[in-house]
Amino acid sequence: MGHTELGRAGETLALAYLERKGMRCAARNFRRLHGELDLVMEDGRTLVFVEVKTRRSLRRGTPAEAVTPAKQRHLRWCAEAYCAEHRIEGRPIRFDVVEVLALPGAAPRLRHIPDAF
Repeated sequence: MGHTELGRAGETLALAYLERKGMRCAARNFRRLHGELDLVMEDGRTLVFVEVKTRRSLRRGTPAEAVTPAKQRHLRWCAEAYCAEHRIEGRPIRFDVVEVLALPGAAPRLRHIPDAF
């Protein structure tokens, strides 16, 4: 499985996990010039922008450590574009990270980090 396929598989696992927690999917893979929002979820009234990071090993640190300040800036910019395009105002928002660790020979492990930044 290549890098892109691994990432998409991680997003699918994260989406199912968040839906089991009672969240509803508003959008998947919202792309704009400066980045992409993996998942846009609704948690009650709160709009949640979810970054999914999937890794096969911990050699380069945890998946969440890949959500650098630069990546966070891109996600914020994309979230602003999403809200403007969908005319969303006055709703609480937050940014979550879902780590998916897919070690060879083991079931994938997920860790949800609400309000990650």
